[in-house]
Amino acid sequence: MGTGQQRALEELGPRFLVPYKTAPLDLDAVFGRQAARVLEIGFGMGAASAAIAQAHPETDYLGVEVHTPGVGALLKWIGELGLGNVRIIRHDAVDVLQYMLADASLEGVHIFFPDPWPKKRHHKRRLIQPAFVALLTQKLKPGGYLHLATDWEDYARQMLEVLGADANLVNTGEGYVPRPDHRPLTKFEQRGVRLGHGVRDLLFKRR
Repeated sequence: MGTGQQRALEELGPRFLVPYKTAPLDLDAVFGRQAARVLEIGFGMGAASAAIAQAHPETDYLGVEVHTPGVGALLKWIGELGLGNVRIIRHDAVDVLQYMLADASLEGVHIFFPDPWPKKRHHKRRLIQPAFVALLTQKLKPGGYLHLATDWEDYARQMLEVLGADANLVNTGEGYVPRPDHRPLTKFEQRGVRLGHGVRDLLFKRR
């Protein structure tokens, strides 16, 4: 972890990090207001998360990430951009969903470029599985959205199959969708495009 990330963790962590607890989270108290809430799972180094939050100050964003350098990096962005609408939980997403978030409490969920676990024997470790998607859907308000993106074609097909099989979700496109305006083009993605990796976005809504 870089010195800037470490400093951000020490100085901004007390304000923007939400401790993990096995108890429902009062989001109005955490953010100090009432607003639409979007959950992001696995925000990496946080550049896209910060850009989204800066572009949509009317919305509150809750990021969940286990990677400490990534948490430090997003805190650094929060400080540099003066963001007040981001909070972070440094813990496993399944636990956070099960114990901290109320049903029908989210306007949206972002999962951008999750670990593809490319080897076939590791596919069972992939995040997007039927039970996990059912849990996500439970936390969405009716009409809330689930937005996924990946640059691995076979993972994109799996995502489409799993989300399409959930009776509580409806696809907003005919399959994949063009990149929605709220997802910025990241350096990671630009590099992937240069290497010939197609990026696929999926946008489903809860019935």
